[in-house]
Amino acid sequence: MSDHPQHAYVHRARAYRGIRHRLDAHVGRLRSKRTVLRERHGDEALRRVADCLRIYLGELPAQYPDPRQRPKFLFFPELPSTTWFDRDLFPWYAALEADFAAISEELAAVLAAQHGIEPFLKFHKPEDVRSYLGGIEKPVWDAYFFYRHGERYDAHHRDCPRTSAALDAVPLCRIREHAPEVCFSVLTPGTHILKHRGVTNTRLVTHLALIVPNNCAISVGGEERVWREGECFTFDDTFEHEAWNRSDSTRVVMLLDVWNPHLTAVEREAVTALVEGIGDFNTESGVDRE
Repeated sequence: MSDHPQHAYVHRARAYRGIRHRLDAHVGRLRSKRTVLRERHGDEALRRVADCLRIYLGELPAQYPDPRQRPKFLFFPELPSTTWFDRDLFPWYAALEADFAAISEELAAVLAAQHGIEPFLKFHKPEDVRSYLGGIEKPVWDAYFFYRHGERYDAHHRDCPRTSAALDAVPLCRIREHAPEVCFSVLTPGTHILKHRGVTNTRLVTHLALIVPNNCAISVGGEERVWREGECFTFDDTFEHEAWNRSDSTRVVMLLDVWNPHLTAVEREAVTALVEGIGDFNTESGVDRE
């Protein structure tokens, strides 16, 4: 009886109605949170956040100012659309770059021990690797995480105390179960991270270059840059981007999630509540994250 197609259709219809009901209730809660913030800060302070939620719900079309930009999850309107960001927007660069030697020393210990290093992405099937990584027969993109989906790796912070202290001074994007993502990003010789896009333009990706052999580069929106050891740069990963190591030695950068500096403090607070709320709904409904 349970295998009858009509019976299966009824189950799917009931499941959809259940999810739809929970979604409606959840959207109501999200809008209630926004109302609280609006009462505290005023309508104009949250106008762009309101439009962001409407775009996510399909009530408002996304107007991308640059056709190269396509967030996979959440688009925040009216932010400057740019691939690479000016250093002047990140005054904390100077302190992080000043810790380059200390961070590099702790990185060397991590690489020597080879403990705690894991694949940056988990692939369920061998063919999935080829959709994301290429360049050689067995490409490797590894990571030593300090934060992963917002979870702090306490042991790694203990083992790299100076790196941990440097990170404490960075205004990381912090969203429960989502952000930040912070790691030593390790790209082995010959590996090519193929073109892909990130999830939202509310947060950006910063790299601090640690070990950079020749013939290594990154391209964002078709605009190529080369890492320079000890220097930071920041880009919007909702533009299609790729990176490669065509040298014969390993490339390592520190990768960090940071807020888009063109968001106000109120908007950051509201986006945090919005993304956490969407995540809660997905968990309750058995929907995959993002």
